[in-house]
Amino acid sequence: MTSTRKKNAGSRVFPATAAVGSSIDLTRLLDIVGAFSRQTIGVIGDFVLDEFASGEISRVSREAPVLILRHRHTECYPGGGANAVNNLAELGARVLPVGVVGDDHAGEVLLEFFRHKGVNTSGVLRSRNWLTATKTRYLAGWTHTTEQQVLRMDREPSGSLPESVAQSIERKARQAARQADALILSDYGFGAATPSLARRLRGKCVTLDSRYRLLEYAGAGITAATPNEPELEAAYHQRIGNDMAKLEKLGTRLLKDLALEALVVTRGKDGMAVFEANSADAGSEPLVRQISIYGSDAPVDVTGAGDTVIAVLSLALAAGASYLEAAHLANYAGGIVVMKRRTATVSAAELASVLRREATAR
Repeated sequence: MTSTRKKNAGSRVFPATAAVGSSIDLTRLLDIVGAFSRQTIGVIGDFVLDEFASGEISRVSREAPVLILRHRHTECYPGGGANAVNNLAELGARVLPVGVVGDDHAGEVLLEFFRHKGVNTSGVLRSRNWLTATKTRYLAGWTHTTEQQVLRMDREPSGSLPESVAQSIERKARQAARQADALILSDYGFGAATPSLARRLRGKCVTLDSRYRLLEYAGAGITAATPNEPELEAAYHQRIGNDMAKLEKLGTRLLKDLALEALVVTRGKDGMAVFEANSADAGSEPLVRQISIYGSDAPVDVTGAGDTVIAVLSLALAAGASYLEAAHLANYAGGIVVMKRRTATVSAAELASVLRREATAR
């Protein structure tokens, strides 16, 4: 895949590793955000329902040394690939989701959520032989205290997708790929987004978020990937810790193994590492740049932040951003959502407001 993306104008020469912050053109980023509403993004992935059950601590049970919670309320949000869809909708893009949910309550909640947002759900199949993946987080607290997560229970589909469903997903994925300015593969391991499907798709720009099988996407025509640091470590069975040389080594290795144009490794409180292949010399080492975290290093809730990152990165690339510009916008977006509770989203207005505030502060 040949890239025509421009390097950021303020970033012409880099050493092997560089920290990039104040050199980014915030006016340019604002222009990119302004173009979000003109983009169409396809999301092929595993759709999850994130459920948050809140309870007030009542007492300790007599049956076992556990807390008894008096139920307050339960909130439901799109999770996994569905969270990427939700973020894209909030950012003003036209979204084409492709996936499957069960013929169950959780599946209906997700579909109704998207219908309410005006998202086209014709690419989301319902199957009686499938269970909608649901992650239920139980939160406990006193009347005037902050709730804390005390337990998470996951309900997941078992086995493989029915062949007829897999074929329908491929057909709808091909349709989305033809219409979309960028295509997101959100692989949480439940079967909707797979390496074999990726190899049969052709998209202008294909981005990948794979929880468990990054390396299986070699040769799948992926443009960019956004693993977090633990996922990069798991792919090569090595620990990075504070070893920046190891981070660069593994990031460079993944960039080459998947033949990516760019790799964005999210690192929590340590920000992001952006690896970009040198298009002028395929045999040379990539450009590696560090982006410091935006906002607080004490997040309120990191649930779903990776979905926000790939949504914003992909949307920015579709709008004409360079890889570095797209990574910066994703970094700002990630910093915004982790300061919100539950599985949160970011809007174009929020992003623009942050960029204007940053520009004024310089």
